[in-house]
Amino acid sequence: MTTTTLSTSDVAGHAAQRADAATEDRISWVRLSSVLLPLATPVSDAKVLTGRQRPMTEVAFLFAEIATEEGHQGIGFSYAKRAGGPGQFAHAREIADQLLDEDPSDIGRIWTKLVWAGASVGRSGLATQAVAAFDVALWDLKAKRAGLPLAKLLGAHRDSVRCYNTSGGFLHTPTEEVLANATASLEAGIGGLKIKVGHPDSKRDLERVRAVREHVGDDVPLMVDANQQWDRPTARRMGRALEPFDLVWIEEPLDAYDAQGHAALAAALDTPVATGEMLASVAEHWELIRQGAADVIQPDAPRIGGITQFLKLAALAEHQQLQLAPHFAMEIHLHLAAAYPIEPWVEHFDWLEPLFNERLETSAGRMHIPARPGLGITLSDQARAWTQAEHEAGKRP
Repeated sequence: MTTTTLSTSDVAGHAAQRADAATEDRISWVRLSSVLLPLATPVSDAKVLTGRQRPMTEVAFLFAEIATEEGHQGIGFSYAKRAGGPGQFAHAREIADQLLDEDPSDIGRIWTKLVWAGASVGRSGLATQAVAAFDVALWDLKAKRAGLPLAKLLGAHRDSVRCYNTSGGFLHTPTEEVLANATASLEAGIGGLKIKVGHPDSKRDLERVRAVREHVGDDVPLMVDANQQWDRPTARRMGRALEPFDLVWIEEPLDAYDAQGHAALAAALDTPVATGEMLASVAEHWELIRQGAADVIQPDAPRIGGITQFLKLAALAEHQQLQLAPHFAMEIHLHLAAAYPIEPWVEHFDWLEPLFNERLETSAGRMHIPARPGLGITLSDQARAWTQAEHEAGKRP
């Protein structure tokens, strides 16, 4: 019997060959699309009633499509409400060619490269939201190449996630219509309901919450969202007044960056406090976590830089045993929530449905992970028709 002994250099050489074989695919093409989604009805929440914003009439989306030399493809998106969409597209266009010839598996390294390409505009906000579209597309590509739904690639803890509806409870909607929307949501298999509060007349808020609670009964999970429009004294008073309604949480009772105020409120109330959707980086969320400012953390993957950053934040949140309820973009967040160890919630919005050829299934109060690989979405002809601008880098496959 002959035994062959390999030197350290031989072992290193073999390892390098194996790595080369695993990383021979390269990104060859990137397409960006700026898509403007019109809303059927102008939408108002407390920010409109306090005069800080105008009703929302459209949502701007930044789509990134990525393809490799071997024919693998991925799609991702970011978005902006009211303003910022053209800025996201412009920044993404500036850095798109940085992806060419990169190994699509090196997602973390690519994220860092893209952020440094625009380092002068910072590591949060519009700049990283532009990066997010690329990052999501790379994760979609990776899962498709593996033949797995993204949740399964990440390591799912469940095949479905509790879901709640928001779009039927905005402040511009009359109470009777809110009640009808609540019934329709429950009949569609959605498990919980969230309604907007923060009206200048707090009595109207309490009347709406009471009407919804009486309409759906005590067993239906119910949340409220003040969209940052209360000051600290008002949040305490309203929090106490809302305690009898057995809410799952009170969302954004204070300014998104008031970590101390949220922490004091969370300590004072029995009802859990939820916040985080407006924050634009992991670092900003860490301040909430560090100060104990949220019982429920509500990150938005497109807003904080994509899935790579979301996974970092999820690890921090799990360490503190926080509940997770990602904001908006259920097409992405369903997969990420399914991979979170503690039972989460996902926000159901049907606004984005015209953009995609596929639909997510809800039943028995839960949203189900699609069997399709990756995110399981493809852009519809309507999305192409709503495209305002496009940019391509590299060679189309």
